[in-house]
Amino acid sequence: MEQTADQHSADRGLVNESSIHYAGWGVAAAAFVGVMTSFAPIIPYTFSLFLNPLHQSLGWKRESLDGAFGLAAITVAFVSPLIGILLDRYPPRRIILPSILIFAIALASLSRLGPSIGRFYLTFFVLGLVANGGAQFAYTRTMLTWFQKHRGFALALILTGSGVGSILIPPLTQWTISNHGWRSAYLLLGGIALIGFPLTALLVRNRPAPLIQEKAARPPGATVGTALSSAAFWILAGITILSAFSENGLVTNLAAILTQHGIPAQSAAVALSIRGGAGIVGRLFVGLLIDRLSPQRIQTCVLVIAATGSLVLALAGSSGVALVGAALLGIGLGSEADVGPYLLARYFGRKHFSVLYGLMWTAYAIGGGTGPVLVGHFFDRAGLYQHQVLIGLAVIAFASAAVSLLLKRSHGPAAYDELHASAAISLEE
Repeated sequence: MEQTADQHSADRGLVNESSIHYAGWGVAAAAFVGVMTSFAPIIPYTFSLFLNPLHQSLGWKRESLDGAFGLAAITVAFVSPLIGILLDRYPPRRIILPSILIFAIALASLSRLGPSIGRFYLTFFVLGLVANGGAQFAYTRTMLTWFQKHRGFALALILTGSGVGSILIPPLTQWTISNHGWRSAYLLLGGIALIGFPLTALLVRNRPAPLIQEKAARPPGATVGTALSSAAFWILAGITILSAFSENGLVTNLAAILTQHGIPAQSAAVALSIRGGAGIVGRLFVGLLIDRLSPQRIQTCVLVIAATGSLVLALAGSSGVALVGAALLGIGLGSEADVGPYLLARYFGRKHFSVLYGLMWTAYAIGGGTGPVLVGHFFDRAGLYQHQVLIGLAVIAFASAAVSLLLKRSHGPAAYDELHASAAISLEE
């Protein structure tokens, strides 16, 4: 009888998300570290730091350099749905661990760049191939199997890893470039990318299904066809394209934009870190609210904040103003990264979440890939970052907030998903 009672207590702890001993929080901690050293905080936040050094060392034009980022983004667009299918079918570590290794090796290989820009493009193509295999995209699918009651906060917690990474990595990269050169900085980034590997190997896995449900059907939710025929999916995709266009067009050139405005390079790197730090605050705050208030209206608010930050950065003439703009941008877009997948799960459930999330990343990559290329194009034509181009990015960000007003309260698959929250599947061997 005593053994039965102990077993009952253990089983109760397994499903109690509010308990500090709940195994899902260990998975969340490992996912936090993995996201902290993934594509999201490394590539967009450090890319602009290499623009001037690469131009001076190898003579490559700004539009050509931005084109490499665009290639990575477009590659992400094409492969994300495929990665989503793999994540829905196989244990997460089978996809995440190889992706981390390839990502780290590709980053480190940039330290060996020569005069040919083709090698630069090839490496960014490889980075795009594995980007979402070892980033928040992959970890989010696993977290959905562990959390229902505290899903919003759990997603916010792991995605703050990107914010922490964006605080620490840009200034460390800038210091390395200034003191040891850009080649050493790429070697450093390759080493940083490996930090998440051990914890992911040890802890990250989908939640085991209860024995009585081992033969249960797949988790409830909408089919891919149903989702694609809904207005909600395309509204979410439109929001994603517009916000990504504005965000990446600005962030991938931010350090160069701010230095053009007379702001020191180190202060520009700090602005990138402030953006990441503010994102942490915004994500955690939104994570606490999103399980209690309308996620659709929360999304509108954070998009308005991000757009305001974009406008402030476009007009920034001092370090103080730049830091305020970076903070607003971080609070807004950092939080939007949480609200997007949360809404996707609420509208369409978990059954094909990874495929649908992959398609949403395709939308993100379309906007995020074209924004930097166009900004680089206008820079090469004018020889500087024109105010009207930067203000245009802010206008597009405000447009994404306006589109979010079209979203209505979710019903259907999400409600069904909540009623069957205990039927989490396991894809572990």
